[in-house]
Amino acid sequence: MDNMGNRYRGSITDYADFDANKDAETLYTAMKGFGSDKEAILELITSRSNKQRQEICQSYKSLYGKDLIADLKYELTGKFERLIVGLMRPLAYFDAKEIKDAISGIGTDEKCLIEILASRTNQQIHQLVEAYKDAYERNLEEDVIADTSGHFKKMLVVLLQGTREEDDVVSEDLVAQDVKDLYEAGEQKWGTDEAQFIYILGNRSKQHLRLVFDEYLKTTGIPIEASIRGELSGDFEKLMLAVVKCIRSSAEYFAERLFKAMKGLGTRDNTLIRIMVSRSELDMLDIREVFRTKYEKSLYSMIKNDTSGEYKKALLKLCGGDDDAAGQFFPEAAKVAYQMWELSAVARVELKGTVRPAPNFDPEADAKALRKAMKGLGTDEDTIIDIITHRSNDQRQQIRQTFKSHFGRDLMADLKSEISGNLAKLILGLMMPPAHYDAKQLKKAMEGAGTDEQALIEILATRNNQEIQAINEAYQEDYHKSLEDDLSSDTSGHLKRILVSLATGNRDEGPENSDQAREDAQEIADTTTSSDKPSLETRFMSILCTRSYHHLRRVFQEFIKMTNYDVEHTIKKEMSGDVRDALVAIVQSVKNKPLFFADKLYKSMKGAGTDEKTLTRIMVSRSETDLLNIRREFIEKYDKSLHHVIESDNSGDYLKALLALCGGED
Repeated sequence: MDNMGNRYRGSITDYADFDANKDAETLYTAMKGFGSDKEAILELITSRSNKQRQEICQSYKSLYGKDLIADLKYELTGKFERLIVGLMRPLAYFDAKEIKDAISGIGTDEKCLIEILASRTNQQIHQLVEAYKDAYERNLEEDVIADTSGHFKKMLVVLLQGTREEDDVVSEDLVAQDVKDLYEAGEQKWGTDEAQFIYILGNRSKQHLRLVFDEYLKTTGIPIEASIRGELSGDFEKLMLAVVKCIRSSAEYFAERLFKAMKGLGTRDNTLIRIMVSRSELDMLDIREVFRTKYEKSLYSMIKNDTSGEYKKALLKLCGGDDDAAGQFFPEAAKVAYQMWELSAVARVELKGTVRPAPNFDPEADAKALRKAMKGLGTDEDTIIDIITHRSNDQRQQIRQTFKSHFGRDLMADLKSEISGNLAKLILGLMMPPAHYDAKQLKKAMEGAGTDEQALIEILATRNNQEIQAINEAYQEDYHKSLEDDLSSDTSGHLKRILVSLATGNRDEGPENSDQAREDAQEIADTTTSSDKPSLETRFMSILCTRSYHHLRRVFQEFIKMTNYDVEHTIKKEMSGDVRDALVAIVQSVKNKPLFFADKLYKSMKGAGTDEKTLTRIMVSRSETDLLNIRREFIEKYDKSLHHVIESDNSGDYLKALLALCGGED
């Protein structure tokens, strides 16, 4: 969504009664004498356009024979200084300075290079190259070449040419040819032909590439981003993903960069300043809109909670407004959400676990090695971890049987007496057949004084019919009770009804039915406007617990069309407690199940202390299903790999076993 038509989408506009001399005087007075009037400086500078600020610089020099930027640098400090001085430079010179800082000195700030060069238009690139030459009397291309290497360097050089095609007339034949070339250069080839990726993504027009990406997904069933992640690596991969994002929607790219700069520990101020300064007269309104949709909070509120002092005030002025009015959705934002559903409906994402059957499997050798690891004094944990995390569940069952046939001993009992704590929970969990493991987790969640509703919700909301049937059988077999009876006696109200409904494993499995989907969406939409709470929960439940995933995706899409709201947003707004959590879990699972688990894993490790129960449960139960997809979603959303977060949060043998299941660093 580039500027619809050519409406101005910046947050800063020309100041109406502008008088450069008067402004220069105001600034001079604000900086005269002891200490400076920072409030006056920020008020003035953030309410003038860049063009007007240039005129103020001129007037200041004429009136006082001094350089305004030099004076500001002298008077101000830290982040606030960076921000104000950044606003005083013309955009091309601002970009030039950012790039100069990114490549001079020790080490290179690749993220800054990627952000600027992947997102600027041809014209902006040409102006940047000129500005760099003017400001530093150096050649930007030569400096970039000297500071980078490999395919990353080649793509940066291509982008620095500023020669992306600009016509909107798209040839279908060329689209098909590009799709074929990209597919053959990556997915179909042993080794990747990076040159094809560089040529196509570096030169074709935005309009053309958007069609190429859509067509690529339809033809191969793989989003182009997934191919890039699988085929390329390092900074080159990050650069290509940034290029793809900016082509799909530069507003979304910047919204995501801003979100990542502020969430989690510490704020990445350089990124925050760079985006707020450089987009304030281009597309800040679009960025705000996408931000609001994607993160369900306004950019304004996030800046407000994340920064302080004059720095905060100046950033909020650049942001321009708070979009948190009653959580209203924008028509444009709804459109973006709608398109996201369209894409997810087409994508046939292949689910992959991280644990696969071991080749040349020899249960006898494994049984002997395990026995040896546990015999005598001390335990050889490394061998136990190595064998058990590198066999599939079926293979582990064969090892159990062989162990009994050979030694007349129960492998589970032996493991229990040799290892303890979190490691034992993880290893013993891996040794159980999946349905029995899930049954045990459900039983544990209901045992004792309190109930762990979150665990019940997580398991029952994400398993498919066959898995649920198997869990019911395992539960009956292991505990001689029915799962449904235990759920009924251990939970109550609407939560009980939702969990019992999910535990029947009776979800429809047919394709979507568009008329029915419209009716379903209408029904939920009608109930959200009525004041009758119970009927609201019942309606949501009857639709969310029984319709097929395919069908629900269509329902959510229709719901956005009708109400301009995302269904998850509505549930969060209208409901509370465990009922809300259960329904949100179903919606997230329908939207993107690996992302649902990625979020759960992140939350289990962020902040003080680790929630080992959740961490173990997900790592065990998803290791052969979709842990690889979970890893991809994790790094995409949190900018850190799952491997890295596990490593910094755990220790000892438990850590070794977790990393073996995680199966690699992204």
